[in-house]
Parts: sequence; C-alpha cells; structure tokens
Amino acid sequence: MNETGLDQELAQLQNVYDLLTEFIVQYSFQIVGAVIIFLIGVWVANKVSNVVTNQFEKHNIDVTLGNFVSNLVRITIIVMVAIIALGKLGISVTPMVAAIGAASLGAGLALQGMLANYAAGVTIIVTRPFVIGNTIEIQGVSGVVQKIQLGLTILTNEEGELISIPNKHIVGEILHNSQEYKLVDTKFNIDYQTDPQHVIQLIAQALQTQDNINQSRPPQVGINDFNSIGMEIGVRYWVPTNSYYDDKYQSNLAIINALKNADITIPCPVREIHLQQ
Repeated sequence: MNETGLDQELAQLQNVYDLLTEFIVQYSFQIVGAVIIFLIGVWVANKVSNVVTNQFEKHNIDVTLGNFVSNLVRITIIVMVAIIALGKLGISVTPMVAAIGAASLGAGLALQGMLANYAAGVTIIVTRPFVIGNTIEIQGVSGVVQKIQLGLTILTNEEGELISIPNKHIVGEILHNSQEYKLVDTKFNIDYQTDPQHVIQLIAQALQTQDNINQSRPPQVGINDFNSIGMEIGVRYWVPTNSYYDDKYQSNLAIINALKNADITIPCPVREIHLQQ
C-alpha cells in the first residue's frame, strides 16, 4: 500500500516536471522576448523622460510642469510596452484595457475636483499670469506667491500666514497682480486757507526719505476732493507687500511730522449747536 502511494506521488511529480519542461521549451522564447521588450521599453521611457525634462529646462519652462510632463510621458511609454509584452506572451489585453478604462472613468468622477485643480495648475504654469514673488489678490484674498503647485497655490502675508488656494478658484476669476508691491492709499483734510501746493511739496519730500517706498513708481500726491471740512489730500505710493503695514505706519508718521513742523493742522469736523429759549 505504501509502495503504491509512493508510486502515485512520483508519477504526479513526473507529470508536473513534464508540464514545466514542455512550458519552458514551448514558451521560453516568448518569455525571454517579453522580458527583453519590457526592459528596453523602461530604458526608452527613462531616456525620453530625461529628454523632455532637459528641453523644459533649456527653454526656461517651469520645473513643476516639466516634472509633470516627463513623468506622464514615462508612465505612458511603460504602460504601452507592458501591453506589448503581455501580447507577446499570448495574454489578451482587451479585457484588461476595458477594465482599466472603466476604473479610470470611476476614479475620474470621484476625483473630478482634484483633477480640475490639476488642470488649472497646468494652465497657470503655462500661461504664467503670476510667478513666485508676485503679489496677487483673488476673491478678496491677497498675499505674496510662495509656491505654485499642480493642485494649489500657496500665498504668504506680512504675518507669516500660509494661505492655500485651490487652483480651480484662480483660473477664470478676476486676478489682481501688483508684482512684489502693494498700494498704500491715504486721504486727509486741510483747511481751505492752507496752500495746497505747499502741503503737496511737504508730503512728497517726506515720502522721499522713506527707504522702502518704490521710487521707480513715484508717489502720487494731490487734491483728491472737496468737502465741508476742507480740501481732501490724496496720497498714493507703493511698498513691498511683505512689510506693507510697517512701511505704511512709518510713512504716516513722516507725513504728520512734516505737517506739524510746518504748522499745518488737520481740521476736525465742527458741529454748531444753537440753543433757543
């Protein structure tokens, strides 16, 4: 009984050995060919990816977009080579392609918000409505651009806060780009008896002493309006966004000191009350 069981096990092992031998003899060239095709495809994919990256760097195109496109090219080539290699082994890839297509459709519907951000990120990188270091204002939010990623854009402000804006909320919206500067717009009143030309000269001289004011875009000082209190003087100048409030406060102090030294006062609203008995 034991000898019979042993003979059966040996026969099964012999059958397995025969099947393996037959498979290797019959499909060895296909397996080797598929492996060689796949390895060559991976090598070609890496070479093409490097060429794409170098071309983007040569033409000074954003590195984020360059990495995205080069990785996309490499993955596409590898997938195509893998399909060819599977076909070399006699494996039908049609059901697999159909399954991948169905899965991609489902994933696209589930991740449509993320994909919209990526598409908007590519648009921003290609069209360059702003670059790192610019000051932008979008939907009431402003700050200096610190990073531009495929999914979102990161801003920072004078307080050091990081503001993340999904790219789909940037593309297609009204965008204000003031480069690296931000506008300071100040108004105050002077008496009608005061010489406005003298006041304008005093303010212009006071602003020239401020180092952080952008002198390439000269400050604008003039009569902005007339009202019941006096003549309204308008002052407009540009300062770096990352020190906006500090520069504004220093400039306001310089302006008020210049007016005081010239004995020019800022009138206050006066209300007359008449008492009748």
